[in-house]
Amino acid sequence: MSGDIDRKGLAPRFWDRKPLNKLSDKEWEALCDGCGKCCLNKLEDEETGEVALTRVACRLLDDATCLCSQYEIRHQFVPECIVLRPSNIEKNLYWMPETCAYKLLWNKQPLPEWHPLVSGRADSVHEAGISMQGRTVSEFDIADEDWEDHIIEEPI
Repeated sequence: MSGDIDRKGLAPRFWDRKPLNKLSDKEWEALCDGCGKCCLNKLEDEETGEVALTRVACRLLDDATCLCSQYEIRHQFVPECIVLRPSNIEKNLYWMPETCAYKLLWNKQPLPEWHPLVSGRADSVHEAGISMQGRTVSEFDIADEDWEDHIIEEPI
């Protein structure tokens, strides 16, 4: 368990008062709930554009913590990993998880009670059963053509 989240430098409920494009880097990063869903491989239907999440995780996802094991240097290993920013969020909304704080706030929806910024505890996302903790399989273990056998329903 990782305990309380570090709120140093974060104004209370900053996400309710500031638009996404006015957040500091620390505030932006704090919005991530640590669910690990953005690090899941996705399948996109070429005809409909519909995106399905799979439980097949990026090679860098730590299944126990739901965090990237090489976050600061992830592009050295996964060059296509997206750096989500206010400037590119709109074009990436289609593949983002339904429970994602960035997507919720973009759509003018509140953060849920289990979100670490609301609960004050980093583990609340795991305790609520929202995260992918202990639910993934490595992309090294599953052939690309078998990913559709691992589609998961959203929201979890």
